[in-house]
Amino acid sequence: MYYIGIDPGKDGAMSVLPDDQSALPDITYFEESSIVSDMEPLKCHPCFCILEHVGAMPKQGSVSMFNFGVNFGFWQGVLTAFHIPYELMRPVKWKKEFSITADKNTSILVCKRAFPGINLFRTPQCKKEHDGAAEASLMALLARRKAGGAAK
Repeated sequence: MYYIGIDPGKDGAMSVLPDDQSALPDITYFEESSIVSDMEPLKCHPCFCILEHVGAMPKQGSVSMFNFGVNFGFWQGVLTAFHIPYELMRPVKWKKEFSITADKNTSILVCKRAFPGINLFRTPQCKKEHDGAAEASLMALLARRKAGGAAK
């Protein structure tokens, strides 16, 4: 069984967590060309996904909101095409499960506590850890908790 967490933002990430309690999540950063190929191996395994249910935010322009909506719809389509069951979850709900504040650094800290040794740097040259990867990994962990083996 694999558990997936997806932060669908422009700079988001997908995190795949196996049943193995000691395993670290496998993180994919969004590059349009690799998303479908990264999902391909999962279609032979039972999966459950939490997809962050995002909406419009104040002071965002119509073009950026349209693009954000396209990303969100893209992920719903990919999950549906691969027959991966998923639950839409608002950020306020999943973040409450981990006592995460609006500060993105909180997600990184909680993720590092949950997965000691996780690498949240997008590339070896990065100086800042990727909060989208942290949030996707925490949603994958929540998916594993919610499924509780029932989705097998």
